[in-house]
Amino acid sequence: MAFFDKINKEKRIDMKGLFEGKVVIVTGAGGAIGRAAAIKFAAEGARVTVSDLSEESVAETVRIIKEAGGDALPIVGDISLDEHVQRMVNVTVERFGGVDCAFNNAGITHAEDYKWDEAVFRRTLEINLISQMLCMKYQIPQMLRRGKGAIVNTSSIQGLVGVVEPPLPAYTASKHAVIGLSKSTALEYARSNIRVNALCPGVTRSAMVDKVMVMSESIRQRLLNHAPLGRLAEPEEVAEAALWLCSDKASFVTGHAMVVDGGFTAQ
Repeated sequence: MAFFDKINKEKRIDMKGLFEGKVVIVTGAGGAIGRAAAIKFAAEGARVTVSDLSEESVAETVRIIKEAGGDALPIVGDISLDEHVQRMVNVTVERFGGVDCAFNNAGITHAEDYKWDEAVFRRTLEINLISQMLCMKYQIPQMLRRGKGAIVNTSSIQGLVGVVEPPLPAYTASKHAVIGLSKSTALEYARSNIRVNALCPGVTRSAMVDKVMVMSESIRQRLLNHAPLGRLAEPEEVAEAALWLCSDKASFVTGHAMVVDGGFTAQ
């Protein structure tokens, strides 16, 4: 009976938000998925650091959160630079007292990627991969001070498979590497109660996807029809997965690459 009593107690209704009292950093928070996630974290009670390269997009995300009664800290800068990431985490700690969760979501792709442009390749790796390493470099020590933490790094379905059209070799390489980085870090910090997972969205309605779609009509049609569910993902749908992975509801999930792709990789 003691076992079932424990289960029944754990089923009690908690009226607080899922992230009540927690501090969350969201990078790429001016874009579609990042903004949706930052807003949802705030709606669940988190104090949110909103980071992006665009001052205008950061301000818009912060405005939405604050007008809804949430608490958000704007941080503008290049997430691929060590000094910026260090400042982002330090300012978060100064303002909110620590770091509990992070959604390292910033990412880019370029139409020039398929042309084997070295500058584009390097920049893609800097933003999509190096930035996530830098974020964890400064986030994890703060989580160790808390005694626990949760990190979600955005990869992609192109972190699991390659695609022919568009090929995007730099993007695909960077997103494969994000999964490896996440798994390695998850194993390293598992005994410290810090969970690290990767999120692998399919084609999601966003400005970045719009840029790829205009490359050609065949690419546009391929992306519009890529998923067995027959549509693009909405940013909010991907954000919900990120929130779950960061939450205590995913307390036994680490080192995982979660696919949110409408069935694409199941084919």
